[in-house]
Amino acid sequence: MSDSARHLVQKLRHEYAHAMLDISEVHPNPITQFDRWMQEALSAQVPEPHALNLATVDEHGQPHVRVVLLRYFDAQGFVFYTNYHSAKGRQIDANKKAAMNFFWQPLERQVRILGALSALPPETSDAYFATRPYESQLGAWASNQSEPIENRKVLERQLEKLRETYAPGQVPRPPHWGGYLLHPHSIEFWQGRPGRVHDRIQYIKTGDAWSTGRLSP
Repeated sequence: MSDSARHLVQKLRHEYAHAMLDISEVHPNPITQFDRWMQEALSAQVPEPHALNLATVDEHGQPHVRVVLLRYFDAQGFVFYTNYHSAKGRQIDANKKAAMNFFWQPLERQVRILGALSALPPETSDAYFATRPYESQLGAWASNQSEPIENRKVLERQLEKLRETYAPGQVPRPPHWGGYLLHPHSIEFWQGRPGRVHDRIQYIKTGDAWSTGRLSP
C-alpha cells in the first residue's frame, strides 16, 4: 500500500449512531427478526439488500468468501443458487459448514449466520430456474463456473450457440445448477453504535428452540 493510501485508509472513520438494539425489542424467533430487518432494508432502499457474503472452506481448510444473492428464506433457513461444479460447489461437497454475512451500511446493521448447507430438491430448483431471465438461463449453461477460460469471446460464442438451440421459455435447468439451503444454528444481529460500543444480539439453536443473549462488542 502506498503511503498516501495508507494515510487515507487510517483516517477513515464513521460514527455509527443510526439506531440501537436491545434484547427486549427483538423477536424470540430470529427468522422473524431477520424478516423485520429485511423489510426495513427494503423500505430504506438499501442497495441490493439480498446480497450476502458466503464463506465456505475447501478440503485443505482454506476459507473462501464471495458475494451471492439470497433468493428465499423461511423457518428452515436461507436459500441461494449456484453451479454445483463451481469452486463453492466443490467446497460445499467437502465441508457442509458455511457462514453468511449481510451488511446494510445505510442502516448500520449486519447479520451473521452460521449453519450447514444442503442441496434443494431438483423440482424446487426447476421451479426457480424457470423464473430466471432468458439470458441468465443461458448463462447457467454457458459458464463452467470458476474454470479457466481463454478469453471472453469463447464465452460469447457459447452463448450464441445456446441462443440458436433454446428459444425463450424453453431453456431447461442444467443438471449441474441448483439451490442450496443454509440451515442456521447461530444468527447474530449487529447494530452499529457510537464509540464502537455496538449492540450484538445472538440467537443459538438447541434442538428446535432458540435462545438469545447479548455479546460484548
